[in-house]
Amino acid sequence: MQSNVDHNTLEQLVTDSQKDGIQKLVIGAVIRKEGKFLLLERIPSDFMGGLVELPSGTVDAGEDLLTALAREVQEETGLVITTVLAYLGPFDYTSGSGKKTRQFNFLVETAPDDEVKLEPSEHQAYYLVALSDEAFNTPNISDATKAVLKTAVQQF
Repeated sequence: MQSNVDHNTLEQLVTDSQKDGIQKLVIGAVIRKEGKFLLLERIPSDFMGGLVELPSGTVDAGEDLLTALAREVQEETGLVITTVLAYLGPFDYTSGSGKKTRQFNFLVETAPDDEVKLEPSEHQAYYLVALSDEAFNTPNISDATKAVLKTAVQQF
């Protein structure tokens, strides 16, 4: 996997999170397919069930951000990241276990012929959405996710 994001920048993100009292690190991937963004819908029984979100997940202990990004995208979607194009910024929230959490979001490219294969224990559906689509205005997409997608559009 290639990355246009500097290693020192990634280390600084983690260091700054520790200074800010962040207890849990999460990565998120903005993936464009067919000119639209890939979003996943959480299963109803999960934390924030029904939420439509970016492919995302927890950074494991001892794991760097980009390794976690590649792992989580493959686990949740079956897609393989070929290039990390840009860092799009973070957002903070409280996890289901009550931890102060920061999600770092990256614009990525995946192998062009890969098909989306969801992990059914986490997500029940996926959508390809453009910012101009009516579906983008659904209340099930958080304002933080919408802001990340708007930032991603500026990268093209």
